[in-house]
Amino acid sequence: MKQQHVWKLVVALLLACGLAQAQTITTFDAPGAGTASGQGTLGEGINPAGTIWGYDFDSSDVAHGYLRTSDGTFTAVDAPGAGAGSGQGTFAFCLSPAGALAGYYIDGSMVAHGFVRASDGSFTTFDAPDAGTSSGQGTFAENIDRAGGVAGYYIDANTNFHGFLRTSTGDFVSFNAQDAGTGADQGTVPSAIIGLNAAGKISGTYADANTVLHGFLRSLDGDITTFDAPGAGTGTGQGTNNSGLNSAGTTMGFYIDSNGADHGYVRASSGTITTFDVTGAGTASGQGTEPEGINAEGAITGQYIDSNGVNHGFLRASNGTISTFDAPGAGTSSGQGTVALTNNPMGAITGFEVDSSGVSHGFLRTP
Repeated sequence: MKQQHVWKLVVALLLACGLAQAQTITTFDAPGAGTASGQGTLGEGINPAGTIWGYDFDSSDVAHGYLRTSDGTFTAVDAPGAGAGSGQGTFAFCLSPAGALAGYYIDGSMVAHGFVRASDGSFTTFDAPDAGTSSGQGTFAENIDRAGGVAGYYIDANTNFHGFLRTSTGDFVSFNAQDAGTGADQGTVPSAIIGLNAAGKISGTYADANTVLHGFLRSLDGDITTFDAPGAGTGTGQGTNNSGLNSAGTTMGFYIDSNGADHGYVRASSGTITTFDVTGAGTASGQGTEPEGINAEGAITGQYIDSNGVNHGFLRASNGTISTFDAPGAGTSSGQGTVALTNNPMGAITGFEVDSSGVSHGFLRTP
């Protein structure tokens, strides 16, 4: 789950389509970001004003959140109580239209806690009821809507996953998709970045008792609709992974087939599912097409993994036309390359590229 989480859940915002040939891609590094393999800067999202948010790993492998304005100015975001050891720190995932930043921090005991940072810089931290208090457990906040509602998941003492919605007044609602498994590494996980849309809907993924993945949509009144993409595998670790939801109720993600390869899909509000593959995507286990973000018009951005295990960015327009891109400096070996995550209504896309030394750098692609 996106941590980068068990189940490879990854994340999405709003996209307008710019032509690949007109693109400009700029890379950036947060101040203090480490320069060794596994360290560096990750861009998670971008708003209409061009502010980018995300997190970086420093030379001690500690995570720090950041905000980057359109003029390139960085503000560090470190939640109170965040640990200072390897794998600990602050992870920023979603910025609301009001400027509130949501995410989670890992403390010195490796337990996760949710936070909201208001536009004035003040923090509110919270834990979902029944969240576990041991290493690898806790509360993972990853979405915030315009009203201040926060969605995410928590891992309980049995390492089972549960979705939650925290209202702007601090009240918690816990939920599980029907047929979600109750064992370790099973359960319900809302999608990262925009699983919570303006209408109060939440999309996500759940793993059943056999650890097969399925998509879900939760309405404002709590009703949950589940779905499977055609062609999704039915073995452990296979199935339908959800990446995000737009204001029109269209959701998308990728499914893992019986050979372990990934394929993109988009599900209309009517329930109709269209599958797609980016030309050049590999067909072996761990390769393929992985949509990460969708805008109100239904354009999709994400990554595809080629037959050599290298990542590349893509943009799929609402008419199905697909263009691809690579950030400058992206490595060309397995596990390296370009990972496109989110985009704004102006057509700007952010994410990160992994260079030939295994170091991550944020990028901004403008049409």
